[in-house]
Amino acid sequence: MTLEDLQRKTKSKREQSIYVCLEEIKSAWKGNIGALIKDWVKIAGEQLALNCTPLNIQKKVLTVGASHPQWRQALQYNRLELIESLKKYGYQIKEIRIKQYYPSDIVFRESEKEIWEKHPSRADKNGITNCPICKVPSPNGEVKLWGKCSFCRRKELKRD
Repeated sequence: MTLEDLQRKTKSKREQSIYVCLEEIKSAWKGNIGALIKDWVKIAGEQLALNCTPLNIQKKVLTVGASHPQWRQALQYNRLELIESLKKYGYQIKEIRIKQYYPSDIVFRESEKEIWEKHPSRADKNGITNCPICKVPSPNGEVKLWGKCSFCRRKELKRD
């Protein structure tokens, strides 16, 4: 056996050893908050996962943080389905507690100034065009966003 063969064999054992180690960590992770965060999109669904975050598991009680009161309410209404989904994925959860939670990346994503800079009603930034419905000069951003000016959009929303 050459030195190169011996190095290859040793490297292969070391790689297998790392793989085995990682698999053991992964299996020990099951039921842990870290594993739940990793599986969260599959368990909760994409919309819920974007707006709600598992925070803690203690004594088979999962605490979930919701980024907005509407999502907190959605979680409350879908609590039983979520518990069933968690059980399907191997998490032994008996109860879900829900609390308001504002992750720092959501809260500080954009300042008011940055939001106003991109606002569709800014005629000074987006220009002016005529609304295709009422033919009144309107901010180009509104027409681009809704296909009409904000006044026509408001009338449409009142009808619905």
